[in-house]
Amino acid sequence: MSESVFRFIGDARPGGIVAVCDHASNRVPEGIELGVGADVMDKHVAWDIGAGGVCERLARRHGIGAMLCDVSRLVIDMHREEDHEALIPVRTDGILVPGNIGANREARVADYYKPYHAAMAKWFEDIDPGLILAIHSFTPELESDPDKERPWEIGLLYNQDERAAQHAIRLFGELGVNVGDNEPYSGKQLNATMNRHAEAKGRAYCAIEIRNDLIATETGQARWAAIIADVAGRVKLALDTYD
Repeated sequence: MSESVFRFIGDARPGGIVAVCDHASNRVPEGIELGVGADVMDKHVAWDIGAGGVCERLARRHGIGAMLCDVSRLVIDMHREEDHEALIPVRTDGILVPGNIGANREARVADYYKPYHAAMAKWFEDIDPGLILAIHSFTPELESDPDKERPWEIGLLYNQDERAAQHAIRLFGELGVNVGDNEPYSGKQLNATMNRHAEAKGRAYCAIEIRNDLIATETGQARWAAIIADVAGRVKLALDTYD
């Protein structure tokens, strides 16, 4: 079961930096019919475009071990609480997912959600990371609200624990990056995975949203992986020095 739900890339060093990607894949497991076209599965509603590629490069080129989800967020959204109404989305950014109407919630939680989060919990217990990077991407404009501007290149999200995020916001800003402070989403509302595996355990983390037009190509993914790896290394150094 684990091979169809998540995969690990690279070697995670105890006490080091690791990365996770809840929306790395648009894969729909055999036997599940969502009732949407291939065009929808290529959109941001099905996965975080480019985010998985950034994690691949963080792992393979920058020594940051990564865990990637291998199931589309339209099947089940790993980045939601288990009782969240959008765990199995029926409508997302104005797009109806008819196959999720009346879906067997308990089966999908048992088959995908619980194995994913159990594996992440064990991984973190085993390696005790010094900094967790939660990698996501966001679309430059929402189909349901196309006039709302989203000018940020990257955003740092956090809930109660902002120690790593504030270091990262400053460091990205010094590089000339247009960085959002709890934008385009607020970690006060959307931080489920890091609330569970980082904040609840006292682990430092950076929840990073990258604008997906910047990482739609391999060149963009490589560029932003290098920038993020550099900033993450300096964030961890600051945490180790001052905390």
